[in-house]
Amino acid sequence: MNRITTSLQQDKKLLSLYFTAGFPEIDDTTQIISALQENGVDMIEIGLPFSDPLADGPVIQGSSQAALKNGMTTEKLFLQLEKVREQVSIPLLIMGYFNPILQYGVEAFCRKCKEVGVDGLIIPDLPVEEYLSHYREIFRENELLPVFLITPQTTEERIRLIDSVSEAFIYLVSSAGVTGGTAGFGEEQKNYFKRISEMNLRTPQIVGFGIKDAETFRTATQHTKGAIIGSAFIKQLQQEGMAGLPAFVKNLR
Repeated sequence: MNRITTSLQQDKKLLSLYFTAGFPEIDDTTQIISALQENGVDMIEIGLPFSDPLADGPVIQGSSQAALKNGMTTEKLFLQLEKVREQVSIPLLIMGYFNPILQYGVEAFCRKCKEVGVDGLIIPDLPVEEYLSHYREIFRENELLPVFLITPQTTEERIRLIDSVSEAFIYLVSSAGVTGGTAGFGEEQKNYFKRISEMNLRTPQIVGFGIKDAETFRTATQHTKGAIIGSAFIKQLQQEGMAGLPAFVKNLR
């Protein structure tokens, strides 16, 4: 069974953290992964840097640009992950845009993911129809679970389609904006979380965008299986580095 599926069966709200591979320094990737597991994170999303990350706010965009300047590449990431499964057992997902994956070669990319122990892929700009038409069998051959995103504007028909295709969790984008919002969740977003919950989807949902502390984590997970924190963690790495990681994670629940 895929590690993501196993993790989703746990009787608790899941905490997933996102960071950009190669940031703050190019060789920090595996150290950050190990430290996150040691401090109780349930799932990790490794960001594949890209020069034009449309869905990301300024914090993650900045970390992506810095990682690229550091020399991070897709091949470098796979080299860094070669022995990560000797130390880490929790689910690992790569989150990235389709262009670098296409340039690498989709089959080759998925094969390398399997080799190094990556469990799933979050590709915001890969439509579910394209996945079904061209890539589902490649994912399955390499034991990779796809994660698709929905937003407050996603139609019920499309949500039902994504639910029928999903094999891991649905990434519930909390707002129509980019990552890194700081205002917390208003009534509109809370009602959105509740509305999706009342659809009784077969696939668990995990909320991303706008979670930064224990309060927003609790709000986001009231009607969902878990929450993803990205920009707030990137800021912490910028300000305190690895030294501040244990306290940051501890203060999220």
